[in-house]
Amino acid sequence: MLETLSLNLARAAMTAQTAIAEAALAQADRPGALSPDPFNVGPAMTQVMTGLVSRPDKLFAAQADLFNRYMDVWASTTRRAAGEEPTPSKDKRFKDPAWTENPMFDVMRQSYLATADWMNGLVSSVEDIDPRIKRRAEFFTKLLTDAFSPSNFLASNPAALKALAETNGESLVKGMQNFAADLERGHGKLKISQADYERFKVGENVATAPGQVVWRDELFELIQYDAATDKQREIPLLIFPPWINKFYILDLQPANSMIRWLSAQGFTVFVCSWVNPDKDKAEFGFDDYLQKGIYRAVEKALEQSKSERINTVGYCIGGTLMGAALAHMAAHGDERVGANTFFAAQHDFAEAGDLLLFTDENWLKEIEQEMDAAGGVLPGAHMAETFNALRANDLIWSFFVSNYLMGKDPPAFDLLFWNADQTRMPKKLHLDYLRSMYGRNALSQGDFQIGGLKVDLTKVKIPLYFQASREDHIAPMNSVYRSAKAFTNAAVTLTLAGSGHIAGVVNPPSANKYQHWINPALPATLGEWQAGAVEHPGSWWNHWADWLHDRSGGWVPARDPAKGSLPPIEPAPGSYVKVKS
Repeated sequence: MLETLSLNLARAAMTAQTAIAEAALAQADRPGALSPDPFNVGPAMTQVMTGLVSRPDKLFAAQADLFNRYMDVWASTTRRAAGEEPTPSKDKRFKDPAWTENPMFDVMRQSYLATADWMNGLVSSVEDIDPRIKRRAEFFTKLLTDAFSPSNFLASNPAALKALAETNGESLVKGMQNFAADLERGHGKLKISQADYERFKVGENVATAPGQVVWRDELFELIQYDAATDKQREIPLLIFPPWINKFYILDLQPANSMIRWLSAQGFTVFVCSWVNPDKDKAEFGFDDYLQKGIYRAVEKALEQSKSERINTVGYCIGGTLMGAALAHMAAHGDERVGANTFFAAQHDFAEAGDLLLFTDENWLKEIEQEMDAAGGVLPGAHMAETFNALRANDLIWSFFVSNYLMGKDPPAFDLLFWNADQTRMPKKLHLDYLRSMYGRNALSQGDFQIGGLKVDLTKVKIPLYFQASREDHIAPMNSVYRSAKAFTNAAVTLTLAGSGHIAGVVNPPSANKYQHWINPALPATLGEWQAGAVEHPGSWWNHWADWLHDRSGGWVPARDPAKGSLPPIEPAPGSYVKVKS
């Protein structure tokens, strides 16, 4: 056994060394970063440290606090030695029983948590500096302390050591093979696998709702889905997903497909499947996505359904564009959209969460250089890395431990497969989005120009349904609430769902998961709204469907995508969604 273990450790070391050497060669010819500190973390930390030094009393109190924390750790350790039962950890990183049952690992865990919490609290306690600079320091301090968790290292992770012993080192060999495969997949850059990508195929076991592509041009495919009822509502529904991801988050598998569920409620469902843009779309901007996207899709869906009006949905960044489009329509007296729904969409970016940290001008120059090197598009992997950094413990370190230290295969999880199926973005559109929305908050200020005019959200007067999620880290609930308040002359209904940016939206009633809150009023602040809201168990979909039915006209014979004005091109989910970045 000892000989086998030794050989496997040597194999694992050689696999890792070879992979790292090959990665270094693959990266050797790549241009260096424009800035060694694109997020301006250095100046932010300097201001934090200066603020601490200027308050010696606060620094002394912090040192005393750290001392007291360690005294608590040793007191807890002493009680454990005297026979006190351990308290299981609520932190997912330390869920293995050995973290509390083994005294050595228990001390290690407690010491780390005490120090990490102290460091993060110390940075947060600094006063008299710009809030955004302080938030940048807080964010990267959290990234640093998360990275140094003892769970992320083989020698200090009891679960990984146990697997190593039980498999005579085979787990580490498999882990280093996974590591080498991910480096190769990233062409020399570590691209951590979050799912078993071979288990899913778009159009075969995800994105399988039946329908037809009834229109295709350079920017999108329009998909009309088959009816699931004998009659459908007169006014059809057109969904605009974010172009930052692919639309099939709304059609993963039959059990959690919003598209199938909407069809079963009697709605005629259209979806705009955005093209995965390449170099030829580098100069496409908001005007193109308005005129060639929103307006053309509305026109074609109305033509196909023979309806005079349509209801729309804008999801995430697709909702930001849809909000601007509604204001543009209002300015021109365009009444084709009767009612609109926003999923996790922002229009007021004053409190847009940690993504605000990624719009520093230094970082924008860095990202612009990366887009230029890619021919004028932002590579899909870049946005994946950004979103992963927002939830590093869940989307980076948990897979680092599982895949590499434990040697496990990535899970066969449809949502994580979709999450990794990223799209590219045109340079002009993306930079304008970051600078106009996150940088200047132009849309809510009436200072955003699209389609030849500065649009005013207060001109929108149609019924609006806003959905926010309580734990959303991309479109925080307070930011969505501020966005709802920005449409001052519209009839706004807001629902708050449990969970986050994805699971809060994609939560079918049959799952019986989470909860949602309803309050027909829209007071000045989210806190006031929550105080008057009523909690309901399960999904918010039924509440939304009732709202939508009331605004979708009468019943008409079910529409057949194959018999509309637009001839079918190919079955759903079409071709654009299958293009890999």
